[in-house]
Amino acid sequence: VKPSQMEAVVRGIASELRPNALLVTVAAGVTTASLGAWSGGKHAVVRAMPNMPCRIGAGMTALCAGELASAEQLELVRDLFATLGRVCVVEERLMDAVTAISGCGPAYVYLIVEALAEAGVKLGVPRATSLELAAQTLRGAASMVLLGDTHPAALKDEVTTPAGCTIDGLLALEDGCLRSPFV
Repeated sequence: VKPSQMEAVVRGIASELRPNALLVTVAAGVTTASLGAWSGGKHAVVRAMPNMPCRIGAGMTALCAGELASAEQLELVRDLFATLGRVCVVEERLMDAVTAISGCGPAYVYLIVEALAEAGVKLGVPRATSLELAAQTLRGAASMVLLGDTHPAALKDEVTTPAGCTIDGLLALEDGCLRSPFV
């Protein structure tokens, strides 16, 4: 159900819900309070924001619990989404930000992979090889960040040799305003 259809659908099924029903929504922008009100104000609600890599078990899902959701119900939903990748619990006021980061984020990463691969093709690397180089580079770099031992800025500095090609590329990315659209 698309977010714009949620109210009508939930109001339409509200009378059919069992008293102990747990409602789980993955609709962006639909608050637990809204879903609770539309369903009659008596049901526990957990809001989830999974992302596309959940399709392959490598996803990221953020959860927040509505006012009536118990710790056990939140844990049940956490366990459900953990089968699709990593899960975190955040305050509901952060869910729109989570959507921007991890919900929309895969599209940004795909654009970066595409751009890196195109750069390789421009430099003469065969397309399939260039795409593999770009995608695996992002995968490996992200894995290093997820290890949690070192801040991304420190990892970046480890790759950046004084007067080397990496610093030239980083400065070009900053000149092209890579960072500012994200913040």
